[in-house]
Formats: sequence, structure tokens, C-alpha cells
Amino acid sequence: MPVYNEEKTIREIIRRVQEVTCDKELIVVDDGSFDKTSETLKKLSEEYDNLRLIHQTPNQGKGASLRQGFRRAKGDVIIIQDADLEYDPADYTQLLEPIMDGRADVVYGSRFLGGPHRVLFFWHYVGNKFLTLISNVLNNLNLTDMEVGYKVFRREIIDQIHLKSNRFGFEPEFTAKIAKLRPRIYEVPISYSGRSYAEGKKITWKDGIVALICIVRFRFFD
Repeated sequence: MPVYNEEKTIREIIRRVQEVTCDKELIVVDDGSFDKTSETLKKLSEEYDNLRLIHQTPNQGKGASLRQGFRRAKGDVIIIQDADLEYDPADYTQLLEPIMDGRADVVYGSRFLGGPHRVLFFWHYVGNKFLTLISNVLNNLNLTDMEVGYKVFRREIIDQIHLKSNRFGFEPEFTAKIAKLRPRIYEVPISYSGRSYAEGKKITWKDGIVALICIVRFRFFD
């Protein structure tokens, strides 16, 4: 779980993760937060025995935080969980099912396969679909939601790729590099409660341009 300035949501998202009934460790990477997030996380690490807290300073981005977490993860299956309440841990059951029953090595959640979702920004939807289309064309996949935050995979998958993106370029980089491995990839519908910018949403149109560059870079030049 990468975290950056999420004092309003961090306690609730960790509570929801802990409520999911399965054996788990929760690795939280505090990516240079300067609000009350760090203080709250320290208290939560004392409440939960399975919460491992990593402090990363200065702020380095989602991709860098995830690499920290991947290096320390001990489990056989890894779930990426954002800290902003846009994604609901109640979806873990359907995300894990294709891996646990032996059908899949990697599972993507999808905000576009019929799950309930908050109605927000039309141009974000268009941008997500466009980036997914370009990624699919170059990587020969048929995903519906490449940019989704919920990605689940067997540990041996992440051990076979070398990730470099520090920020939101992680999503297209991960997709390009696992596509070269040709694992068994599934998608499942998830619920999505998107945030407005007033509520703390961080990704912007500039990140979309970076994602497009990353799609090409990691398909052909890395």
C-alpha cells in the first residue's frame, strides 16, 4: 500500500483491509507524507501485528513505493492497494479467485466491466480507454482497464521483471513487461469510488502524457 498524504482515509482503508478474512501481511510505504498520515500510521502499526511500516523520504512516487513493498513482501500472492478509498478491499475475493483456483498468474480489476462506480469525469474515462487501447495494440492484449489500481499477481511474476518507473508510469510499465512473459492474465469487475480533485485526487493530464510515453518506451526500448 503506497501512501502519500492520506490522513483522511488511511485509518479507514487499513480497517477495511484487515477485515478481509485471509492470511495476509500488510506492507504500508509512507512516501514522504507531511500531513498527519505518518503519525496515524505509527499508531496503527502498534494496533496490528501484521502491519509492516516503511518510511520513504523524500517523496519518490507510487512506483518507487511499490518497489520498496515488493522487495519486502513474503507472501506468494501480492495485491496492490491504494490508500484513498477509491478501491474497496471487499473485492479481494473475486480478485484472488482466478489465482487461487489455478487459472491465472495475474489478475487485473476493471472499472469498466459492470461493477458499481461513482460517476465523475468523462475525459478521465476517455483518457483511460485511449491509454488502454494503445497498450493493447502494442502488447497484443485485450484488457479493458490497463490503468486500474487493482493488480494482483503471483510472487514469481514480479521476481522476473525489473521495474524502473518512480511515479504513475508504473501501470504501463508493469503491463508491458508482464506481457512479454506471456502469463495467464484475467480481468474481473470491481467497484470504484473515484475522488474529485477537491477530495484529494492526485493524477492529472500530465500523468496521461507520461503514461503514453511509458507505453512506447517499455514496449520497444527497455
